[in-house]
Amino acid sequence: MHEDGTREGGSGTVRTAPVSGGEQAPPEFLALERELTMLMRRARAQQGEMAREVHPDLEPAAYGLLVRLEECGRQRATDLAAFVGVGKATMSRQLRALEELGLVAREPDPADGRAWLVHLTEEGGRRVASVRVARRARYVRKLAHWDAREVAELARLLRELNRGITGWEEDGADGAS
Repeated sequence: MHEDGTREGGSGTVRTAPVSGGEQAPPEFLALERELTMLMRRARAQQGEMAREVHPDLEPAAYGLLVRLEECGRQRATDLAAFVGVGKATMSRQLRALEELGLVAREPDPADGRAWLVHLTEEGGRRVASVRVARRARYVRKLAHWDAREVAELARLLRELNRGITGWEEDGADGAS
């Protein structure tokens, strides 16, 4: 390792970056950070586009709530907040906005009269489904040159990454942004 944070690699000098305790991160982790950062930036931009396709006044962050409701059906607001990783106040504000747009509705939870279940309205379900079908078609077009096994492997690796990321905030990681 050189003093300037570089080391000799198989194809020349490779830059490393400091990690905790003065250690240097291997170049593959630098590449991972760079690619994940780009992926997340693009995903945030696409989420904004998809939110606008559902409704011009829909906040991008609320799009994920609609997808969750489409996939899982009726949910308590506290369960949605836990899934997304936001507080009750933030969730209440987002759900109020979604109700005002006519995309979700609330009903009493039959298992607990004090709680409410949130669900997509018919219009909300139609709009979310339409956007998701278009997004999947886009993935098929963009990855048509990939072998199906490669797509499956990418999905598997991303699932493992998502499982592993849970709790990074508690570890003191700052995330890639």
